[in-house]
Amino acid sequence: MDRTQQELKSLGVFGIYREGHRIMAPFRNIFNQVTIAFILPLSLIYLSEMEISSILFFRMAFRTLDDGNQNTSSDWASYVLFKLAYYTFLLIFSLLSTSAVVYSIACIYAHRDISFYKVICVVPQVWKRLIITFLVTYGLTFIYLVVAVLTLGICLAFGGTASVVLFFTFLIIYIIGFVYLTILWQLASVITVLEDSSGLKAVKKSRKLIKGKIWVALAIFVELIVVVGVIQFVFYVYVVYGDLWEMWKRVLVGISCLVLLVPVFLYGLVLQTIIYFVCKSYHNEMIDKPAMSDHLGGYERLYQPNEVQMEQV
Repeated sequence: MDRTQQELKSLGVFGIYREGHRIMAPFRNIFNQVTIAFILPLSLIYLSEMEISSILFFRMAFRTLDDGNQNTSSDWASYVLFKLAYYTFLLIFSLLSTSAVVYSIACIYAHRDISFYKVICVVPQVWKRLIITFLVTYGLTFIYLVVAVLTLGICLAFGGTASVVLFFTFLIIYIIGFVYLTILWQLASVITVLEDSSGLKAVKKSRKLIKGKIWVALAIFVELIVVVGVIQFVFYVYVVYGDLWEMWKRVLVGISCLVLLVPVFLYGLVLQTIIYFVCKSYHNEMIDKPAMSDHLGGYERLYQPNEVQMEQV
């Protein structure tokens, strides 16, 4: 990644796509190992939730129809526990995947030696910082969601044509705002890894950096969401609700969806990191490679004492 800041500054959507491919190509082994360790389980959890949730839901529905009684508390407890487990593991592997990919690309950019062992050792240190940023962005999103629901509810309460028009107007505004918050969260995650900022400070920095490049980030985000949505739709239709299909066909489609989803998640994290460098260049902020190398080395020094102790043993 030897582009000058002026070259990075001028990159558009397709330029960022090409830059992502150019970075990943010489380091296929590292990214393949990161994919197998973190992104493959993340994708598997993401797709499995659809199938398992469908099974649990239909089991409760059929039990209600057969017995004529409402579902027991144990049925709902099983469903809620499964959802909690799903979101917990999804969060863990999302943060681990983000840590591993962002750290790897930063090492490539700073010309630091990188190995999968080093990534594995550093990721837990980076992951701790990302939790703080995630909690802050989650809190902001929750507040935004509550305000949006209350606003939409008030619009519908008045009734009439004007109320419906107002409802859909605020709904569109809400969707735009939610997408904007998601982009801020993605950029804040990269900032948390590469700078001495986390939590609300990282969110404020991401809001500052995204100015001027919001349409580029939005275009890439929407394209990735559309691709993920198509894969999810195919999985729902032919695997989750594909009861008329033979089992081997459903398994084949499920594996195909998994194979397609894994590189999309990986490529999305790579592009997310490149957008950070593009935004910094756009605002003429110096990308100091030696300083970045020292910052990344700080993560590595956190696990070196353990290595020394093991060698002494």
